[in-house]
Amino acid sequence: MKSFEGRVAVVTGAAQGIGYAVAEKLIEEKISGIAILDWNADAIQAAAEKLSAATPETKVMPVQCDIADADAVDRAFAAIEATLGGIDILVNNAGITRDIMFHKMSFQQWDSVVKVNLYGTYNCCKAVMQGMRDRNYGRIVNLSSVVAYGNAGQVNYSATKGAIISMTKTLAKEGARRNITVNAIAPDCIDTAMMRAVPPAFLQDLLNRHPMQRLGKPEEVASLVAFLSNEECSYVSGTVIDCSGANRT
Repeated sequence: MKSFEGRVAVVTGAAQGIGYAVAEKLIEEKISGIAILDWNADAIQAAAEKLSAATPETKVMPVQCDIADADAVDRAFAAIEATLGGIDILVNNAGITRDIMFHKMSFQQWDSVVKVNLYGTYNCCKAVMQGMRDRNYGRIVNLSSVVAYGNAGQVNYSATKGAIISMTKTLAKEGARRNITVNAIAPDCIDTAMMRAVPPAFLQDLLNRHPMQRLGKPEEVASLVAFLSNEECSYVSGTVIDCSGANRT
């Protein structure tokens, strides 16, 4: 696999969990510049300092941004391009949950998840697509979820993750002639703060029923992202890779 020297990446939701692991992996593979985004200014600054200390040869740019705000995304991505150069790789990882059974779900609980997970992915893809088309190169990796295929209590989250799969497949067709690949990864139970927030008894029940009887690691998802983001991964596009430890196969 080629290194990422000379390439610039943007990773959303990168202050912790999968997003942070993706940033770590791309830096390990010698990416030249990487912008890490999160809504929490203090958290993303701390993450950038930690990443920069580990590998000072990579330029790490922390960006506080609410990806649900289209104008904020446009400003953030313009600043990234002015500082790091044209964006070659976009990893749409940021997302939120507001879990509750549908008959109890408020519009606000529906709307907030849709705005971050779906509109946020749209806003970021929109911000990079023309530049990728102009340069005849791009790699977009969207984080979906196995929940896209349905899960009680998560109709809002499921709807957004299913829409991201449809969006991925359509953008892949649109970008194919411009050497732009668009793929998605559908993780299952990954050891992140979001997963650890579920009730312990529920988590233990999930692990007892899981074929591997463990949570996935953020680093395992990050390795898939790095593969799909690589220059050599040029004929894989429009696909959704299951990352569930055989739990959903």
